[in-house]
Amino acid sequence: MAKSGAKKTAGGPLIAVEEAEALRQGRHGDPFGVLGLHEVAGQPVLRVMQPGAEAVFALCPDPVALQALGDGLFAGVLPKAGPYLLRAQGHGAEWDWDDPYRFGPVLGEMDEYLLGEGTHQRIWQVLGAHVLTHEGVEGVHFAVWAPNAERVSVVGDFNIWDGRRHPMRRRGATGVWEIFVPGLPEGTVYKYEIRGPGGAMQPLKADPVGFGSEHAPKNASVVRVIRGPWDDAAWMDRRAAAHRIDAPISVYEVHLGSWKRAPGDRMLSYLELADQLVTYAAEMGFTHLELLPVSEYPFDGSWGYQPVGLFAPTIRHGTPEEFRALVNAAHKAGLGVILDWVPGHFPTDPHGLGRFDGTALYEHQDPREGFHQDWNTLIYNYGRTEVQNFLVSNALYWLEEFHIDGLRVDAVASMLYRDYSRDHGQWVPNKDGGRENYEAIAMMRRMNSVAYGEVPGVMTVAEESTAFPGVSRPVDWGGLGFGFKWNMGWMNDTLSYMQRDPIHRKYHHHQMTFGLHYAWSENYILPISHDEVVHGKGSMLEKMPGQGDEKFANLRAYYGFMWGHPGKKLLFMGCEFAQGREWAYRQSLDWHLLDYPQHAGMQRLVRDLNTLYRATPALHVNDTRPEGFQWIDSNDAEGSTYSWVRYGAETDAPVVVAVNMTPVERRLRIGLPRAGHWAEVLNTDAAIYGGGNRGNLGGITAEAEAWQGQAHSALLVLPPLSAVFLRHSDN
Repeated sequence: MAKSGAKKTAGGPLIAVEEAEALRQGRHGDPFGVLGLHEVAGQPVLRVMQPGAEAVFALCPDPVALQALGDGLFAGVLPKAGPYLLRAQGHGAEWDWDDPYRFGPVLGEMDEYLLGEGTHQRIWQVLGAHVLTHEGVEGVHFAVWAPNAERVSVVGDFNIWDGRRHPMRRRGATGVWEIFVPGLPEGTVYKYEIRGPGGAMQPLKADPVGFGSEHAPKNASVVRVIRGPWDDAAWMDRRAAAHRIDAPISVYEVHLGSWKRAPGDRMLSYLELADQLVTYAAEMGFTHLELLPVSEYPFDGSWGYQPVGLFAPTIRHGTPEEFRALVNAAHKAGLGVILDWVPGHFPTDPHGLGRFDGTALYEHQDPREGFHQDWNTLIYNYGRTEVQNFLVSNALYWLEEFHIDGLRVDAVASMLYRDYSRDHGQWVPNKDGGRENYEAIAMMRRMNSVAYGEVPGVMTVAEESTAFPGVSRPVDWGGLGFGFKWNMGWMNDTLSYMQRDPIHRKYHHHQMTFGLHYAWSENYILPISHDEVVHGKGSMLEKMPGQGDEKFANLRAYYGFMWGHPGKKLLFMGCEFAQGREWAYRQSLDWHLLDYPQHAGMQRLVRDLNTLYRATPALHVNDTRPEGFQWIDSNDAEGSTYSWVRYGAETDAPVVVAVNMTPVERRLRIGLPRAGHWAEVLNTDAAIYGGGNRGNLGGITAEAEAWQGQAHSALLVLPPLSAVFLRHSDN
């Protein structure tokens, strides 16, 4: 028989009226000060909030009945203070549970200090949802930053999404709320219910530091454990060398959802990609995979560029453990993995970061600073220490927890300038009256300093389209600290040229040479990215003038020009085999095109270009230094030809690259820097690539006739619409 706890304490009621009413209404800001076991007038008083229960007992171990105070609130005096469990009865059911309000805090004093200061570099270790054992009991610890909230509760199926059942403990001035819920397992679905200033209830919020999410269109967070073995020591030991400016870097940019589909039009899983994608990219000779954003996002059509769960690998392809397996497989195959990282903006979805605690917390209050007009998204408040720390910690999270080798930072220009895509009067100047966003600049510098300082061997890449100085200069030299920068100017100029009919190219000859005027100002990557094959821009093949074989010849010549040009390389998926239509994120690439010789030839060309680039020091050692490049002839506008020399170290054989951008064969004398034989090591007109097999079989031999500023020269055949690579040989 249960002992009765239904009595008042010696000093008065079991709970103050105002406290009880606040709990019933879900507005109590200090639930741990009331719920659980407390000494009141020298007696152990237990208070429990369990809506839906008709009776509640404390198991001490004998049952002690608590008094029902209405609306799910129960209280009673226990025989003595000590361990207890809870049992409830209601509506014909009975259930037992461990009281969350009998457990002390999980966060330590140092965590509290660093979180309050906004300098906790690894916030994912303390915020979010963690499966752990606390005070000898297994469960899940939840912690979330919501400094302006009046009350925060964790809700889910486990408590019928009722915010009165698990209100959280506020940790002083940190703005962090936490609770340990015993008995919850991995896979628990949850959100946060937040009562904002003045009692305003917010839409249920996903966890900003959650490690998992439900499948769209559902959007709750899911408790996930980040685990999985690593077998990539060989790669990790050598990756620093693979990211040096003198290393060959050729990146295959991939959207995981549309690279290839499984039967039934299903997206491939991380494990399937670990097999199929990794094998393919390695066989194609690429050095790195670059993945369009994998941070959880609600809308497929954003391709990941409007993320809500920055700490959650998208569930579209599997769990965090399976994503780690993909990275591990890439490393074992000798491939680095770069993630597209989006710290420039976030979507306005109700479950996301917008007005997270009822205030403009992660974003600016003023839309002139906090709203992207182009993308209908919100802009992070980089000047808020905790927000900057959130972003920097997120970058470190991917590098440390998932062995990611690099971050390509999206839309850097939009962060650098306060007036980005804004008219006069629509933006707020900086403290000096200028347009530079000092706070965003500070965030990027800090991110790069932390990334390179904490994780040796990584690389960061800026997608930056302006002439902002020092993007890839070290922070202590006054730069932004990125390792590399996308060369958007080169891409725009050369694609503009290539889309012209060859008969008109002579009038735009120096669109192809202009990039060499600034080629050494940054550590450049030459990007042919997803942005160039969507939104009506057409595929790379569609951009090319002419019909049929001429289109393919133009594209082969362009790829030859690109791989021979100073700068690291990046190519979006499908471009390597000349996909005919522009990219569509809902469907697989058109792999059936490889049944056609021209497409298969293009694929082979890209593989051979990668192989030549990686094996030939002259083509990569000085990608970012002027001593590695010399024009032979940059001014043949009438013939639309270009020729130059690439140099590596003094002992490396130089390479001459000659390009003909007309459909007319050119036979010309070309200056050569050295005597001896020059082997034709690649010709984009070769039959194996789909060309006419015209060229310089057996190579050419330099003659002692000075030409074009060189001490030697030779006659060269340049096939129509082609690029030819000649490597010096002393034999």
